[in-house]
Amino acid sequence: MEPVITAWKAAHPSVSGHQGRYTMREVANALLYQGRTGCQWDLLPHDFRPSGAVRRYFYTWRDDGTDQTIHDLLR
Repeated sequence: MEPVITAWKAAHPSVSGHQGRYTMREVANALLYQGRTGCQWDLLPHDFRPSGAVRRYFYTWRDDGTDQTIHDLLR
């Protein structure tokens, strides 16, 4: 998963040059948890990043196909 996410991050740099507040590992862990449990976004445990940030990555990755690439790697 790491090479796919790293490549995505390199292809989508921030306009301001900001690297992001959250590590991609933390975001991926939250997405895997949500997929495994099926919990609502707002009910993610507080150990994870804020649900709004995780949800934004989910929708972005869903729209550009990155989630499918990760799914195929894990399968």
